[in-house]
Amino acid sequence: MEFTSRYSRQIRFAPIGKHGQELLSQKKVVIVGMGALGTVLANHMVRAGVGYVRIIDRDFVEESNLQRQMLYDEEDARQHLPKAMAAVAKLQAINSSVRMEGIIADVHAGNAESLLSDADVILDGSDNFQIRYIINDVAVKHGIPWVYGGAVSSRGMFAVIRPQITPCFRCIFPHAPVGRGETCDTVGVIGPLVHVIASYQATEAIKLLVGATAQLNTHLEQIDLWQNDCDFLPIAEGKNPTCPACGKKEFEYLNLHGKESEEFVTLCGRDTVQISPTQPRSVDFSTLSKRLSVLGLVEQNRFLLRFHVDNCTLVFFEDGRVLVQGTHDITTARTLYAKYVGH
Repeated sequence: MEFTSRYSRQIRFAPIGKHGQELLSQKKVVIVGMGALGTVLANHMVRAGVGYVRIIDRDFVEESNLQRQMLYDEEDARQHLPKAMAAVAKLQAINSSVRMEGIIADVHAGNAESLLSDADVILDGSDNFQIRYIINDVAVKHGIPWVYGGAVSSRGMFAVIRPQITPCFRCIFPHAPVGRGETCDTVGVIGPLVHVIASYQATEAIKLLVGATAQLNTHLEQIDLWQNDCDFLPIAEGKNPTCPACGKKEFEYLNLHGKESEEFVTLCGRDTVQISPTQPRSVDFSTLSKRLSVLGLVEQNRFLLRFHVDNCTLVFFEDGRVLVQGTHDITTARTLYAKYVGH
């Protein structure tokens, strides 16, 4: 591949060089979550010339995202565009030579392997431990390196996970935190922190993609920008031989298939309940709009349909997912879903 002046400054950086740039152009990166971290990660991967970038997100753009989610603008929020689609539109204008795929979906046990297992590197832009344990199971099972990242308030952390070489995520975090914990929706987050953590993640990803494994960070690094504090937790020797994931190869997070036809999950701090079908299904927006428009206000674009009723908003996606906004109570969400959608 012949490179133009687009990557000249990156090629002049000796640890990458022309050979490294050629390697980047042949690689595939999957980014899970296109919120604050994900938008920075995607921006770096596309600008760096990674050959194929797949971005996955279950949500749509809202005004409150604009303070820190760098790829979106006010028009995206007005149109309630899915983040994956809005991000791809921006990224294609940034670098049309990169192949991009935007997927509107929630990563779960039923689809994780099909979405993640063909990646050279997986990047974590998610906001909860459940998805990270799923990412970890796929990564360990298929031998794919991934880069964990988290950011809330003024504090963030990141780590590089290399299956069979480093401890896996479950070695480092054997159990998910009890309760909801702090989230950006409950205690806030400052924009600069997001860029710092995601830029560290992106740098580690580029090292992995060009084969610079000797330079990889071997710590769980924690940063507090407001308090000017940085801690390094050594994890290289923390591999657990009895770890369910990398030790026993049990991959229990890939086997969490619900027995009911739908799964109900409260989105932390969002006053929203997500309802996901356990089996694939598709939604005909035209038919749904006709049925619901006699019951309440319906707004629609080509990616989702919003139905306003009973002081709540039901947001329908083509894959059958529904967000019930205006409540964090699963019983209330179940009632509204049964009333207006059925089973």
